[in-house]
Amino acid sequence: MQQKENLPQKLVRIVREEGTKMAYIKGKNYIKLRLSKNPIRHYYKDILFIDGCYLPHPSRYRVEHQMEQVRAYGLFADSIFYERLDIDMVKYYRGFVFFRCPITEEIDSFIELAKYYNKPVFFDIDDLVIDKKYTDQIPYLKTMSAEEKKVYDDGVERTKQTLLKCDYAITTTSALANELKNYVADVYINRNVASEKMLKYSERAKANVQKEKDKIILGYFSGSITHNSDFEMILPAIKKVMQENSNVYLKVVGELNMPKELDDLKDRIISSPFMEWKKLPELIASVDINLAPLEDTLFNAAKSENKWVEASMVGVPTIASNIGAFAEEIEHGVDGILCANEKEWEEQLQRLINDEDHRRKIGEKAYKDSRKRVTTYSGRGVTEYIISKLPKNFGFVLPSTNISGGVNVVIKHCNMLRNHGYDVFIINEAKSSEDVINRDGRIPVIQCLDTEYEGFIDTLIASLWTTLTFVKAYPNVLHRAYQVQNFETNFSPDGYFEKIMANSTYNSQIPIHYLTISKWCKDWLWKEFGKESLYVPNGIDLDVFTYAERKFEGKIRILIEGNSDDHYKNVDESFKIVEKLDKNKYEIYYLSYQGGAKDWYYVDKILQRVPHDEVGKIYQSCDILLKTSILESFSYPPLEMMATGGIAVVAPNGGNKEYLRDEENCLLYELGNVDKAAQQIERISTDAELRNKLVEGGLKSAREREWSKIEQDIVDMYVNLEEKKSEY
Repeated sequence: MQQKENLPQKLVRIVREEGTKMAYIKGKNYIKLRLSKNPIRHYYKDILFIDGCYLPHPSRYRVEHQMEQVRAYGLFADSIFYERLDIDMVKYYRGFVFFRCPITEEIDSFIELAKYYNKPVFFDIDDLVIDKKYTDQIPYLKTMSAEEKKVYDDGVERTKQTLLKCDYAITTTSALANELKNYVADVYINRNVASEKMLKYSERAKANVQKEKDKIILGYFSGSITHNSDFEMILPAIKKVMQENSNVYLKVVGELNMPKELDDLKDRIISSPFMEWKKLPELIASVDINLAPLEDTLFNAAKSENKWVEASMVGVPTIASNIGAFAEEIEHGVDGILCANEKEWEEQLQRLINDEDHRRKIGEKAYKDSRKRVTTYSGRGVTEYIISKLPKNFGFVLPSTNISGGVNVVIKHCNMLRNHGYDVFIINEAKSSEDVINRDGRIPVIQCLDTEYEGFIDTLIASLWTTLTFVKAYPNVLHRAYQVQNFETNFSPDGYFEKIMANSTYNSQIPIHYLTISKWCKDWLWKEFGKESLYVPNGIDLDVFTYAERKFEGKIRILIEGNSDDHYKNVDESFKIVEKLDKNKYEIYYLSYQGGAKDWYYVDKILQRVPHDEVGKIYQSCDILLKTSILESFSYPPLEMMATGGIAVVAPNGGNKEYLRDEENCLLYELGNVDKAAQQIERISTDAELRNKLVEGGLKSAREREWSKIEQDIVDMYVNLEEKKSEY
C-alpha cells in the first residue's frame, strides 16, 4: 500500500510536477480550508456542487453563481472542493454537480454510490478542457515543456473520465454543448451570469468612476496568458487607431506579453496586474471601449461571453469577434459590436472612438439587457432542469435501526423503492448513522439529532408513533405518511402518559396518509378513528427462510421469540408453557432482539441480536415455534417458521389472524390457556400425519406471501399516494 504523503512532501511534489504558481494556489486554498470553522454537523440539502478547479474565476461563475441561481428558485445547495469530498456526504444530498473535476479513486467511488442510491450526477464545464483533441488547439500549450504538457494532459484526461461517468452535463454555450453530446447525451445550456455581489460592485463602479474627458481608453482584460494569440489578431487595428488618434490609450489588465509592435506607443499603454474580481468593475468602468477578440477556432467558439457581461454591467460597450457566444448573445450595433476580420475591427473601432453618442447608446443598451438576462434571477431554467432529473425521494423516520419485525419491513420497502429507481433514505432518531446493509442492498441512514434538514422530500414516512412529530414538523415536504404497524397505544401498560400520546397520532389534524401492512390495523383505524388507510400485505423472503426437512427424532427443539421487556410480547407465558413440558424430551431456544432471559426462564440456548439475514437458519434449526404475543400488527415469526418447514403453536391476535388457519397451517390456543398450548405441542410431537398436514399448509401460506408477488403493489402505494387516496 502506498504511504500517505505528509504536507511538506505533498508541497514538494506539487512544485516539481505543477510548478511554483500552482503550488502557491493550492497552498493558499489548503490554509483557507483548514482555518474554516464549519460546525461538526451535517446538512440535508438538495444539491452539492463539487469544485474541481483551482482557478478562482471559473469556480466563481460555475459554482458560486449557479448555487445562487438555484437558491433563488427554491433549491438548497452547498459546495465543496473536490479534495475534501467524503463518501459519507453522498447520503446528505439529492443530486451532485461536478465542476471541472478530475477523476480520483474517491470521486469514482462517490459517483458509483450516488448512482446506486439513484441520485443523479451532473458534470459542469465552461471550457473545452475535456479532451486532448480540443486542448491541443491552444497555442500557448506549445510553449510548455514536455513535463508540463504531460501534467496538463493528465488533468484533461482525468476530467474527461469524470464527465463520462456522469448522467448529465450542464454547460455555458451551444458550441460547447454540441461537443459535450459526444460524451453525454443529455446536455443543458446555462450561460454564465452575474451574481448579486457583482451587481453591487458594478453599480457602485458605474455610479462613482469618472472617465478621463480628454482620453479614449481601450480596455483589454486578458485573464490568462493563453489569450496572447487573440490579442495579436487585432494588433494591427489597435496600432493603427492609436497612431491616428493621439487621445486613444490602451489599458491592459491581466497577463499579456506586450507585442514589440506597440513599443513606440508604450507611453499610452497602461498595465495593471490580474486582481481580485471585486475591484474589476472599477477598472472596466474606467475604460471607454471593451475589447474582446477571439481567434476563430472551435476551442474559442465554445468560450463564454463573460467579457461582454462584465462590461455591460458597468455600461461600457464591447467590440468582440463574431464567433461563438459573442455572436449568439450580442445584437450587432445595438448592445455590442461584432467584427469578422481585421478591416471590420479597424472600421468599428474608429467609429466608436469618433462617436461618443454611439458608444453611450450601445453601452446603455448592453447595461439594460444584461440586467434582464444575465443575473442569478435567470436561474429558473437550470433549476427546473436539475429538478426534472431528481427522482422522487422517500424518507423513512425510525426510532432506531435495531433489528425488529417492524424495522425489517421498513428496510424491505426501502430496498424495493430503491430497486425501482427512487431515492430512499432512513432518518434515525437514535444515535447511529451507520447505513443499513443486508442481502437486499444498502440503505443510507442519516442521524436525526446532528443533522439540519432543509432539502425537499417528496414523501416523509413516520413509523413508530414517536416519529410522527418530526414528520409533521418538517416544512419542505410534499406528502406526509404514517406507516401504522400496530396499535401502539397498548405498547405501554395502563397509567403511562405515552398511551395518550400514541393514541393521538391516529387522529392527526394535519393531513397524513395512513399506510398499513395489516388488515386488522386498517379496520381499527377506520372504526375507532375514522381514518382511511392504504393497505398492502406483508411478505416474506423465501431466499432467507428456506425449507429444511424436520425429522422429529431425539430432542424436539422449541423456539420462543420476542422481547421479554415488552409486556405485549407476553414472553413470560411462553416460558410458563414450557414448564409444563418434559425437559428430557424438549430443548428450548430463546431468540430476542432486545431484552434478555429472566432468571426463572428455562433456556437451553439464548440467541440475541441475530442479523435478519441469519434468522432463517435459526428457524431451520428448530422444530416448533411457540408464539404467545398479546398484540401484533402482523406477526412474522409464525410465517417465517412455516416457510422453513417448521410448525407454529400460536395464540391468535389481530396481527396473525390474517393468515393463520387452525389445524391447517398451524395450531392455535386461547391466550392464557397454558395447558392447551402444552397439549398442542404434545400433539405435534406424536402425530406424524398432523405434522405433515401442517407443514404442507404452512409452506403454501408462505409461498402466497412471497415478496416478489406483492412488490409492485408496495411501490405503487408510496409512489401514487394521491391517486390511491382517491380510491379510499
